[in-house]
Amino acid sequence: MDTRNAARIGKDLSVIGLGTWQLGADWGDVSEADARAVLDASVESGVTVFDTADVYGDGRSEQIIGGYLADNPGLDIFVATKMGRREEQDPANFTLAKFREWTDRSRANLRVDTLDLVQLHCPPTPVFSTDAVYEALDTLVADGAIARYGVSVETEEEALAAIAHPGLASVQIIVNAFRLKPLERVLPAAADAGVAIITRVPLASGLLSGKYTRDTTFAANDHRTFNRHGESFDVGETFSGVDFEQGVAAAGEFSALAASVGLSPSVAALAWLAQLPGVTTVIPGARSVEQARANASAGSVAPLPESFGTTVTDIYDRYFREAVHGRW
Repeated sequence: MDTRNAARIGKDLSVIGLGTWQLGADWGDVSEADARAVLDASVESGVTVFDTADVYGDGRSEQIIGGYLADNPGLDIFVATKMGRREEQDPANFTLAKFREWTDRSRANLRVDTLDLVQLHCPPTPVFSTDAVYEALDTLVADGAIARYGVSVETEEEALAAIAHPGLASVQIIVNAFRLKPLERVLPAAADAGVAIITRVPLASGLLSGKYTRDTTFAANDHRTFNRHGESFDVGETFSGVDFEQGVAAAGEFSALAASVGLSPSVAALAWLAQLPGVTTVIPGARSVEQARANASAGSVAPLPESFGTTVTDIYDRYFREAVHGRW
């Protein structure tokens, strides 16, 4: 597994991590035994980054990870969690007192005194430009409750506003073959500042696996059903905000591109992301041992040819640029 570092993270991280939204909820049911098997397979495959949040399954994802790491004390795993979605999304709620409350809960769930990384979880846009927010986060670092902090964002402008603050360690943002806008300004700005880039939704909620057809359906408690049109949270988090049928068609072309370099669509999509300049780690989810191992294998793929990226851009331009490029 290849590793990357960023000055403000100060630690080598596997280029493929593990997103654990699915271990909490919103992707159908995953038993704790199955969740632990996924964690085991990821670690055995070289993954050193687990990304979670205090709202995934109302803390269930954090608790599973905390229990797993407590039972495996020799593992060197970097756990990135998130906070800020447990309250009404009012900028006035993003205070030191609330941050203490939220981080104390995550520390208990994860069974640690100091959280490796806490990210503001896609808060209201004004939060990213509020100096008092960063001062409160700096206080938590000084107190030892958190080692470093970052942000999870929806838009390019939110990312750029956060990168301007010197204490920021990371930006988590949606980047994949169907969402290319962050390559223009966000990734270069982060690299210049020494800020880590964590790319989420790397497979466009599974579209880039090439396994879906226009008739594919998902469970009622899967966000790919209940948030298809942004009913519960930003629609960009589900299929990257692209039209599902258009996504299936574009995924067919991407699958052919992956086959041309001898890779499965999922592995090709993850490897292409992991090899982008400025990307620190990519956090696909996995619901099975086989999926976890396949995802991790993308972290050791030989450099893809320049023509691969050219074709990715062509697919994006033809299918998605007009609809999504100006939105996020």
